[in-house]
Amino acid sequence: MSSVPKRVGIIGGGRMGAGIAQVFAAAGAVVTVVERDETAATAARERVATGLRRAAERGKLDEEPAAVLERVEVAGELSADAELVVEAVPEDAGLKAGVLMAAESVVGEQAVLATNTSSLSIAGLAEGLRRPERFVGMHFFNPVPASDLVEIVVGPRTADAVRDAASSWAAALGKTAIVVRDSPGFATSRLGVLLGLEAIRMLEEGVADAASIDRAMELGYRHPMGPLRSTDLVGLDVRLAIAEHLHRELGDRFAPPRLLREKVARGELGRKSGQGFYEWASAPSGEGR
Repeated sequence: MSSVPKRVGIIGGGRMGAGIAQVFAAAGAVVTVVERDETAATAARERVATGLRRAAERGKLDEEPAAVLERVEVAGELSADAELVVEAVPEDAGLKAGVLMAAESVVGEQAVLATNTSSLSIAGLAEGLRRPERFVGMHFFNPVPASDLVEIVVGPRTADAVRDAASSWAAALGKTAIVVRDSPGFATSRLGVLLGLEAIRMLEEGVADAASIDRAMELGYRHPMGPLRSTDLVGLDVRLAIAEHLHRELGDRFAPPRLLREKVARGELGRKSGQGFYEWASAPSGEGR
């Protein structure tokens, strides 16, 4: 039976990072979440604690939340004995590359470095690494504890053993892995963003209101969530950044709609700001990617 690494490092304790930390800790790993300052560290730990409490309430946790939380440390730096490090910082290539190079300088030669990027080139992020064969994409989905999928993205120099290990770890988390070749947007973002952008254009053109567009995909195509509500959960700023990247790489079919740019400029970022294509009753404090 597959098992997760004994010690895992997660760089970034926002919504995604906290979710990744939660699932690895629940599977038995000792997890270090790396955050830049005390305020961010406190918020990260609270996100993990809240996630564990909600999992227990849904009957999805085998231990008491407090027992799992004891395996989670929030610190300013990685543990040198981490067997797997997953970066989950904002979708900025320069930031991610710098974080990965710094992580590589701390951990052992056999450690696996992974990125949670949803669209950036694995080959590009690996350029500054001394051991690119130990680097792979592990693209988790939001919300991480409830999502069944992990997209394993293989760069041109990723070792087969690292690819297989990442797939095995996903299985140990109770998730299904798909393996895709390094390509702009991979499989999921390329398809999901394209659908989301077209839904925004339809709203912009007055074809239908947001709820009707979403309901059409939920009932007509059995999508569990419509593309506009999904964009609110991902974050309109995150979706815009991905669309801009794919626009540069793949052409005009990924050009961000005017409405998306306007909403981001107004700070209407979706659930985390309380307003996106829908109004949200409460915006989580300090919410991040």
